[in-house]
Amino acid sequence: MSGEIRFFELNTGAKFPSVGLGTWQSDPGLVGEAVAIAIKVGYRHIDCAQVYGNEKEIGIVLKKMFEDGVVKREDLWITSKLWCTDHAPEDVPEALNRTLQDLQLDYLDLYLIHWPVRMKKGSVGFRPENLTQPDIPGTWRAMEALYDSGKARAIGVSNFSTKKLGDLLEIARVPPAVNQVECHPSWDQRKLHAFCKSREVHLSGYSPLGSPGTTWLKSDVLKHPILNMVAEKLGKTPAQVALRWGLQMGHSMLPKSTHESRIKENFDVFGWSIPEDLFAKFSEIEQARLLRGSSFVHETFGPYRTVEEMWDGEI
Repeated sequence: MSGEIRFFELNTGAKFPSVGLGTWQSDPGLVGEAVAIAIKVGYRHIDCAQVYGNEKEIGIVLKKMFEDGVVKREDLWITSKLWCTDHAPEDVPEALNRTLQDLQLDYLDLYLIHWPVRMKKGSVGFRPENLTQPDIPGTWRAMEALYDSGKARAIGVSNFSTKKLGDLLEIARVPPAVNQVECHPSWDQRKLHAFCKSREVHLSGYSPLGSPGTTWLKSDVLKHPILNMVAEKLGKTPAQVALRWGLQMGHSMLPKSTHESRIKENFDVFGWSIPEDLFAKFSEIEQARLLRGSSFVHETFGPYRTVEEMWDGEI
């Protein structure tokens, strides 16, 4: 598959930029500068979330970018996510309003349920006693109302297994446009990808480089010999090859960085492609999920007793 692959079309008809800047674990004081650099480099998709604790800083930068004429609001795609403490239907619009206020925006291009997990309202952190029973249909109806209002121009989910996504599609009036999940050559989400494709839900990949900056994860995604062999043959970096692989698989990719050189490198994935013979080699890579969501699993509290239950066996 060659060509630019700069956009994917969602089930809403919207054009979804294929590479976005991730902002998870981007420290306050650094994230604003990273967003400014990314927009100047050509990124048109910024992936945010209330729980990342940096939307206010991003909002200040976005406002300046619009005022300075660097980019128009309608040319940027801004995603954010509903945190687990705000799943009650009456809390969903309030949570979106807080995010819009922090980002200094009138609407989001995409609003996602961050996890299929519910926590007590107002609780902070990941203490198991805060886990409660989710009511995804109820939360989704509140999300649909935001879509109807135009404040969220598309709605979707994140970290949903094939089964959980299927269950939601059964009851949804407005089908989710996107499922944002961990996706990289060492966790290619083949089963979920096939299901998403069959139901016209776009799969968007977070941690597309295997979260190399996450200290509590042992990640060797970018060191894989196949990735490095392909990179060497094409004269690209392993990160660029991992991202281009995702685009050719049909996923959008959300690399996170606060370093100018990496932000630029991660966007240099257009105008070239991985040839079919090399692309086929990726199917030989051993698969392992990195982000297991263990904080949401407990023998007493919440709905999930095991990591297997959390992901419905997709681990």
